[in-house]
Amino acid sequence: MSDRPRPCLRAGRLTQPDIADYALLGDCRSAALVSRAGSIDWLCWPRFDSPACFAALLGTDAHGNWRLAPVAPALRLSRAYRPGTLILETFIETAEGSVAVIDFLAAGTDAPTLVRIVEGRRGQVGLHMHLRLGFDYGAAIPWVTALPDRDGLAVVAGPDRVVLRAGISLHIRGPVGTANFDVGAGDRVAFVLSHGPSHLELPDGVDPVAELARTEAFWTRWHPHPTEADALEQAISQSLRTLKAMTYAPTGGIVAAPTTSLPERPGGQRNWDYRFCWLRDSALTVRSLLRAGHTLEASAWRDWLLRAVAGSVSQVHTIYGLAGERRLAEWEADWLPGYQGARPVRIGNGAAGQLQIDVFGELMDTLYLAARAGLPPDGDIWQLQVALLAQLETVWAEPDEGIWEVRGGRQHLTYSKVMAWVAFDRAIVSATEFDLPGPVNQWRAIRAQIHETVLREGFNAGRGSFVQSFGGQALDASLLQLPLVGFLPVDDPRIAGTVAAIERELTEDGFVLRYRTEETDDGLPPGEGVFLACSFWLVEVMALQGRRDQAAALFDRLLAIRNDVGLLAEEYDPPTGKLLGNFPQAFSHLALVDAAWRLTRPARVL
Repeated sequence: MSDRPRPCLRAGRLTQPDIADYALLGDCRSAALVSRAGSIDWLCWPRFDSPACFAALLGTDAHGNWRLAPVAPALRLSRAYRPGTLILETFIETAEGSVAVIDFLAAGTDAPTLVRIVEGRRGQVGLHMHLRLGFDYGAAIPWVTALPDRDGLAVVAGPDRVVLRAGISLHIRGPVGTANFDVGAGDRVAFVLSHGPSHLELPDGVDPVAELARTEAFWTRWHPHPTEADALEQAISQSLRTLKAMTYAPTGGIVAAPTTSLPERPGGQRNWDYRFCWLRDSALTVRSLLRAGHTLEASAWRDWLLRAVAGSVSQVHTIYGLAGERRLAEWEADWLPGYQGARPVRIGNGAAGQLQIDVFGELMDTLYLAARAGLPPDGDIWQLQVALLAQLETVWAEPDEGIWEVRGGRQHLTYSKVMAWVAFDRAIVSATEFDLPGPVNQWRAIRAQIHETVLREGFNAGRGSFVQSFGGQALDASLLQLPLVGFLPVDDPRIAGTVAAIERELTEDGFVLRYRTEETDDGLPPGEGVFLACSFWLVEVMALQGRRDQAAALFDRLLAIRNDVGLLAEEYDPPTGKLLGNFPQAFSHLALVDAAWRLTRPARVL
């Protein structure tokens, strides 16, 4: 019998809120999820010794959260981000009065710092605070002690220490800290939670009000918030801030999502850890940021890329840690019940060892666009690009696991071959446009060879459509990218047939599935939600086809899927209306930005 902690159940049911109930806090170093009720249920800080090793300090009720709730029943709860920021304000109304809870991850502090400020707005409200931290994914019960000056508490487990400073008295009982306090109109009570190595001095205290002003200035300076009530521009702005929060400022790395093991099917097994840097996802994130004029993130990511893939290009991985770590072994936290019962809970990601040929194309495309956006020339990055193309020349004809990271064996995937074509195409254009050295004629020959191979092997004449893998029958939503990357013009009959087949056979309630999981051997039970990025791709293709009314209608339906603070997960379940998969998901938000760009700025180059 394991002595690891087991989940708390209430009336036999797990207590996790729906994925859409959460809002994101971020400071470009760490991330937190706050529920509608104001509890902070997930907090992820990279450890001081390795940015790839996250200290998951908060989890479900069983393994840690930070609750702040009124003693009397709440009559109304509402929340919103302060305009142009990731500062969350939750408004609590009771019969006795109302308060605002202001939550944010402070920008610019030495130690990662989460701040909660409770402001009295009307009457007097009694509140209860409950803090329980779950270190090492709930497996380690921490030691909680009062601070020497009695203004807070310290929580220690192994290498990690968290300090909570508060303006009220705190009570400690075992691993739990609690407080009961009243807040009247005009009152302000602040809590500051800081993380650091347990062997060093306590993190310094900070002025929460000053940090609020600093953090608000950080976000509003980064990207101007639309001043007019333009829903589309506000959606773009919110998605860009979400993507910014996925960047890791100390290294320039970009994560795919701040969470792990949120399932792609309720109670299912497709539960992956996305807190790492995919070359594909990060490149596409940079592309979307570039379209909004954010070149600093692109420059930092380009430097990260050089460090991450340094060495032999034959050893290039598809996934890295935040500082370029390569050992991301996947394991299962078998003592955790999983989100709403979805198991296993996976830490790390085995896809790091896969061959995913398409990443060469996404990298080359983004690096070309970065140069078009004005990033200064860099001899090292071009040298890397040339070396990557030499490696691609040796592997493009091999089977691979592809964009969807299938675990049922390698295949000759059509999208992977198309993106190999993109890689050589963008290299040719880059060398010509920027007068860069390289074997351009050789690249042209390979590009032509790949193009001819895809047309011959990837198109099924009987179906009148491109197919997922050479010689196969199955459709794949990644085929929507063919006209978007310029492989064939959108009015080519083969593209028209592919789009029509996907709309006819690979949609649910008008939204797009990645592929039919029951038709593809990926080693896992079938079934998942519609894939939101793929649905945004269909918006782009419809727009290119001149079907702008249909494109705009689908885009509006996708915007309506976002939760109340504008966030999207990876997938969506039309029958239940629930978001699925890790949250918030960079892939979904970058695809939103790209689709909006296609609808509103068709003449722009990027």
